[in-house]
Amino acid sequence: MTELLNNQDYRKEALKEIIRELHRGKSVEEVKARFNELIKDVAPAEISLMEQALINEGLPVEEVQRLCDVHAAVFKESLERAPQPETIPGHPVHTFKEENRALEDLMIREIQPLLAELRRANPDVEKDLAIKLAEKLNLLQDVNKHYSRKENLLFPYLEKYQIVGPPKVMWGVDDEIRDLLKEARHLAVNYVPDKKEELITRTEAALAKIKEMIFKEERILFPMALETLTEDEWYRIMLDSASIGYCLIEPREDWRPAQVKLDQKETVASEETRGYIKFATGILTPREISLIFDHLPVDITFVDKDNVVKYFSNTRERIFTRSRAVIGRRVENCHPPASVQVVEKLIADFKSGRKDREAFWLHLGDKYVFIQYFAVRDEKGDFAGTLEVTMDLKPLQAISGEKRIMD
Repeated sequence: MTELLNNQDYRKEALKEIIRELHRGKSVEEVKARFNELIKDVAPAEISLMEQALINEGLPVEEVQRLCDVHAAVFKESLERAPQPETIPGHPVHTFKEENRALEDLMIREIQPLLAELRRANPDVEKDLAIKLAEKLNLLQDVNKHYSRKENLLFPYLEKYQIVGPPKVMWGVDDEIRDLLKEARHLAVNYVPDKKEELITRTEAALAKIKEMIFKEERILFPMALETLTEDEWYRIMLDSASIGYCLIEPREDWRPAQVKLDQKETVASEETRGYIKFATGILTPREISLIFDHLPVDITFVDKDNVVKYFSNTRERIFTRSRAVIGRRVENCHPPASVQVVEKLIADFKSGRKDREAFWLHLGDKYVFIQYFAVRDEKGDFAGTLEVTMDLKPLQAISGEKRIMD
């Protein structure tokens, strides 16, 4: 047993040293030679543990993210020898992989031929080709649902097993892909001949990153997750997946493990609990409380004083995606790496008393989103948590004149 543990420690240290050499500027070919010499048949979980260890030792997530594609290139040959996990229709991993096949089909059969045609096209047909490309890129942006399910359903469960670093790195790359697709589609919709090469370059960069992400998911993330999560946790992921949506395809059937043991923790009260909860200004049943929150014309999320997400309202048309997997998750892990510092600074200001509220507003598709944050304090002024309130201002901006009750 000691020999086995020592061997695992040695492999992990060797992996970490390879990544350090990459960060110090060595070429991929130099590192691959040392990798092939020292390490054989690296398991996906070992790579994730290695990245997590580097982050724990102080290497910024952004640095690991910056060389994420290089890491994959170094380990690709070994990973390709690893057996792919066996999954069945309806299982979340099977659905993720089916979506990847649909993405590959869209990129290889439809988008790449359009790019080749646009590259050699005469000026009089470029605009028509750009419009066709915009339509295909619009379809490809459906990948956001795939990434959103991964980030909001799968990552929270990995965090419960202290697997935090690799998901943050992957989320950062997901955001890079989102930005590239958005930029490419904008160039295609607003096509001008002078931007032809930029459109082609941006689109090709997006396709390359999506293909690399497919490799990382199927050879690193999914095998590691299958080794880690219980069937009950996969079942919860499947149940929540429809609320976010699917990418290009729909699962043909549901999956259910042989034995499901949901709700293992004792519930103090639920919507079915009889009786009332007494407030200073009235009494309500748990069911009435739930209905009131879900009928508010805003989305609300509450994060407690320990930075743990405790509640979100289940309104019909949420502006930002939420799933039940977010409950119990630390709020800093609910945001992409680029915005984590902003979130941490805001909550620190609330806790210290420097601020009691903050607001942001931005255009999101056809919505004009207004996001407010409030420091929740008790009657003594002690910090109890943070309340996020989100609404679409666009319908309010259209209001003019008056409409009285008697009208």
